[in-house]
Amino acid sequence: MTYPDTYYSRTRADRAERAPLAASLDCDTVVIGGGLAGLTTALELARGGQAVILLEKESVGFGASGRNGGFVSPGYSTGGDEIAARAGREAAAHLHRLSIEGMDYVRDTISALKIEGTNPQPGILSVLRYEDGDGLKAYAEKLDRDYGYRLEFLDTPALREKLRSKRYFQALRDGRAFHMHPLNYLRGLAREIERLGGRIFEGSEVTACRLDGAEKIVSTARGTVKARQVVFTTGGYTGSLDGRLKRAFLPIATYVMLTEEAPDLISRVIATRDAIGDNRRAGDYYRLVEGGKRILWGGRITTRAASPEALARELRREMVGTYPELAELKTEIAWSGLMAYARHLMPQIGERQPGVWHCTAFGGHGLNTTAIGGKVVAEGILGQSDRYRLFKPFGLVWAGGMAGLATAQLTYWKLQVQDWWRERAA
Repeated sequence: MTYPDTYYSRTRADRAERAPLAASLDCDTVVIGGGLAGLTTALELARGGQAVILLEKESVGFGASGRNGGFVSPGYSTGGDEIAARAGREAAAHLHRLSIEGMDYVRDTISALKIEGTNPQPGILSVLRYEDGDGLKAYAEKLDRDYGYRLEFLDTPALREKLRSKRYFQALRDGRAFHMHPLNYLRGLAREIERLGGRIFEGSEVTACRLDGAEKIVSTARGTVKARQVVFTTGGYTGSLDGRLKRAFLPIATYVMLTEEAPDLISRVIATRDAIGDNRRAGDYYRLVEGGKRILWGGRITTRAASPEALARELRREMVGTYPELAELKTEIAWSGLMAYARHLMPQIGERQPGVWHCTAFGGHGLNTTAIGGKVVAEGILGQSDRYRLFKPFGLVWAGGMAGLATAQLTYWKLQVQDWWRERAA
């Protein structure tokens, strides 16, 4: 099996390949999808003593889980007030604590398994492109008061010592958050699943499912799996196999590029190893890789993936607009990935009928939420907790189909205009 040509696929720590399913097998739980949600679910089930089989259409980490910005930090794509309006204040607080737990879970797993090539680097800066120091301080105080979670405030002079750009005004630094090589992390999870007796089959697209009754039957082109539980974790690459799941989110493309090596030039404008994300909706996010030799820069969203050449031009325009000194810095490679966004902008996690689970729609939430989603689903299957029920208010609502995609694109353009006016006034 092959990966798309990305920085992560070029620098993955191992080249092991896994055979397609070519037999009729039985297990306790079959997981469909080899991204972070699926792998975390399978890992926790294997740790709980279950016989687990994971089926992946392409290769482990082929989708958005293995080609994103690599940021691991708490929170969700939508704000706390919006979550509380739907779920209630107490549930919203529990959900935020889950996102913190998910971040710690990823860090602890890297450490416990000694996963090669993840290169975790502490620190994420959330930067403002307009003046609002008081608003940032109030937000930091609220997190400290409600969760005991501390952020460091940077005023404009302090921030511009780290990021020499006139576009940035204030920032919050999260020293507990970190960034890493996501594909190597996923491949490390896969190895641990197999060490514990779980089985992973790549190149194994699921073509049919029989989900009624106590025994579920999942079929591929060359084999079948019988199990008591099925977990769908297919994200933005979900096909037509499960119509209800596919209708419940929109596949949204996001873009990433990698610059050429230029450590001296880069260090003149980016004097930190923290990852950086700005406050715009679908704004820029970037970090230094290879010890500061290159910049990995992401951003933009569209409802249809653009060509690598077009997306590289868009991302370079953002980079040079932020740091004019980088105008001569060349792009070495660019790629896109499909994320799944629900209409309510929250993950969709739960059991929709006995023995049939879903864990998806993690677009914009970060690796922390994807990981904790898999963990709480596994806890539910093992009977260890019912924490997955916290996500019940955010169900499989219809995302609007083609009209939903059009609305999403128009909404993004509207937000871009609002961002432009706000920054213009700064």
